Amino acid sequence: MQESARKDVERCFGVLQARFAIVKGASRFWNEKDMADIMKTCIILHNMIVEDERDDTAPDHEYAEPFASSAKSSDDESTTFNEFLQRYRAIRDMSEHYLLRNNLIEHLWKRKGDL
Repeated sequence: MQESARKDVERCFGVLQARFAIVKGASRFWNEKDMADIMKTCIILHNMIVEDERDDTAPDHEYAEPFASSAKSSDDESTTFNEFLQRYRAIRDMSEHYLLRNNLIEHLWKRKGDL
């Protein structure tokens, strides 16, 4: 049982290492609380990414095929591509970045305050 659990944990950690560079790096000089916060954040982000990539019509336990959209008509492909470009531009928008960053800082100050 312990070997099986260890294999599962190593597989999950490998997925996080492949997706997030911060998990790959050396962590000797970090304290335990910082490492725990980083790992929890990476897990939450991974789950959000997986959920975002999931097909809305599929049941909860099934995930969309990676190339399922290739069978759609060209109109659907151009719409999907335009949506992708719109999301990409929103992600790269510096004013939006600063707005989100400042909102996060404000939220953390309200939540944690002076430590």
